[in-house]
Amino acid sequence: MDRNIRTVDDVLRLLDGLFAPEADRWTAGAASWWDGFYADRSKPVPFFAEKPDENLVSYIDRGLVAPGRALDLGCGPGRNALQLASQGFEVDAVDLSPAAIAWAEDRARAAGAAVRFHCGDAFALTADELGGPYDLVYDSGCFHHLPPHRRVSYLALLDRVLAPGGHLALTCFASGAMGSELPDVDFYRQSRLHGGLAYTPESLRWIFSDLTEVELRRMRDEPDDSPFFGEPFLWTALFRRTAQEVPPSTARSAR
Repeated sequence: MDRNIRTVDDVLRLLDGLFAPEADRWTAGAASWWDGFYADRSKPVPFFAEKPDENLVSYIDRGLVAPGRALDLGCGPGRNALQLASQGFEVDAVDLSPAAIAWAEDRARAAGAAVRFHCGDAFALTADELGGPYDLVYDSGCFHHLPPHRRVSYLALLDRVLAPGGHLALTCFASGAMGSELPDVDFYRQSRLHGGLAYTPESLRWIFSDLTEVELRRMRDEPDDSPFFGEPFLWTALFRRTAQEVPPSTARSAR
């Protein structure tokens, strides 16, 4: 007789298992799926191009975020990590895929950029490995690939690594444009994530209600010859943590 549930982490791992094998895209065992995705660097995938997100460039240009310590979640081939480094940020960048990290490291060497790359699950990396707290946590396309219960882990990570007064910036699938709009419970009933979750502005504001909204808008549609990446099926959101230290919620004790 198996009785395996004792902690929040046990519950999260149990729920992870409901999405196998689709979970291979985002769990710690995702390396093989994403390695295959990144194997051909010449594929015409828009975010393979060495272009930073237009919203990230805009935040820096307008002084909404200032150089400091930055964490790039799901960095892929490193395009935003390199942009942050070029603007004077001290950057840690994390991805599950060794192939993505190898590509990002190649780009960093070519650009002479000092970025600390980490291959692994950001939820499982220790504080020493990540080296926070961070003035900016940047997420371009990671959040919308998480199943609903892993928002708990995501918020716990922010509690742990985001500095007082620091910013969370993310891009994610916009409802009505890209991603699945099923209610959370239906993902569990179907044991599928349908390629990613779509969000409304209201849902993002509710999920990140412990933070202060700075800006939330659609990503601008950038032409092919633009030096920036931009696709209008994505939301761009910038949130700020209060400058006064807030102790992590006991409800978010799971990684």
